[in-house]
Amino acid sequence: MGRRTGGWRGRTVLAGAAALLSVAVPAGQATTATAADAPPPYRFAVDAERIEGADQATNAERLTPGTYYRSTVPDNGKLYYGLRLDEASTASGAYVSATAVPKPGTKVRYSDGIKVSLQDPDGHRCFSGDAGIARFGPTESPRPITAWASRRTGPGAYTCKGAGTYSVLVERTSGPGSSLDDWELELQYVSEPALGKAASTAAPQVWDSASPQALEGPALAREGGTGFSGARSLEQGVWKDGIRAGQTLFYRVPVDWGQQLDATAELGPAASGDGYLGNALVMSLHNPVRALVDDADTGYDGTRKQTALRPLPPVAYENRFAVEDQVGGMRFAGWYYLVVHLAAEVSDKFGDGPFALTLHVRVKGTAQEAPAYSGAAVPRDVFEVTAKDKHAAASGSAATGGDGGDGGSPGENTAMKAVAVGGIGTGCVLVLGLAMWTVIARRRAGAGTAESAEPVAGGGVARTYGRSRVR
Repeated sequence: MGRRTGGWRGRTVLAGAAALLSVAVPAGQATTATAADAPPPYRFAVDAERIEGADQATNAERLTPGTYYRSTVPDNGKLYYGLRLDEASTASGAYVSATAVPKPGTKVRYSDGIKVSLQDPDGHRCFSGDAGIARFGPTESPRPITAWASRRTGPGAYTCKGAGTYSVLVERTSGPGSSLDDWELELQYVSEPALGKAASTAAPQVWDSASPQALEGPALAREGGTGFSGARSLEQGVWKDGIRAGQTLFYRVPVDWGQQLDATAELGPAASGDGYLGNALVMSLHNPVRALVDDADTGYDGTRKQTALRPLPPVAYENRFAVEDQVGGMRFAGWYYLVVHLAAEVSDKFGDGPFALTLHVRVKGTAQEAPAYSGAAVPRDVFEVTAKDKHAAASGSAATGGDGGDGGSPGENTAMKAVAVGGIGTGCVLVLGLAMWTVIARRRAGAGTAESAEPVAGGGVARTYGRSRVR
């Protein structure tokens, strides 16, 4: 006799569940994710603390190294946050980054952006030589942008050397015609210890600066995250993903001391449409403190286009003394972030997508010893490449800082999007789940010992009642 399938009771339960679904999902609405249900523009760290920026430095709340913060900056606003810094002789560097996130659909102009600077206890601005301004640039497409400031110590540093309460000033600039909506902010403060012994104070003059060929090979699928804290891990290789117009994807690559990073981004052909957009795809590289190292962009006419970072030096402590940002940014080991954005205007000419995105990532060189730091960085291991980091890059896991969702597997995220798009309420999901379990239970009862049995060591059997697989 064949296995029972639950009989009329099982069919009745399933029919009832189907009826509930027909009510929950409006006619003509698909139960798979669509462009209208695109992911949020940025997923903040789940453990980020809410903090309010002050209008004066004397009222500023203090930031703690290794902690994520969320805040809000109004149109043309100026906000202060506090830092407690030690004498420059005992601390090598303090780095503060601010990521501004406009709402989807926000109108931004070329020069709109944010500026981050550091001030000493007397209100004097610390000059570090580091870039502290981030703008949307020629794409004029709303997306997460990150600016940073630091207190640099050592030779050539003549200000901001004493201990005391310093101020971080975050300024938003908006031009005529820009939206007046508030922007969300994510703040991060990283502390770097001083060196235990003196080191060279000059940037390396000799390194392989030839433009490398893009790494070739079969492309493996790996979905990008939507924030620094949920950036998808990559190792050397060729990686494929899909990106929609207006979307920003985050990836991270471990780069150790003495190693060189090279990256190329390729946008695939459009399925339909025509025209030309002068600034369509933007790829930015940020170092472990989220400071911008370099960026590259390309126009798009519906055919395959490619853009690549400029040649970057091997990671070295002494790079911080260089004048060029793309050299000075390669000053410590750790996770380097590739941030890829496709301009929202692409949808006007070629549709929403998704468009094929391919990343060619190369990491050259043998890892070298780390500088002789006199203490630990905060957060710990931020300037190291650990065995755990290498495993994460090989497995493609998301960053561990938490991002409210990107840490899950791509398959899980897709499934959740499908449920959300279908419009199924929590109650309907529970009812459907109970219905499914009822059917399964009746099948088990009717089948007796006829469940799927697989031999295991020792002569027993392993029973399999159901399997699900996520990519």
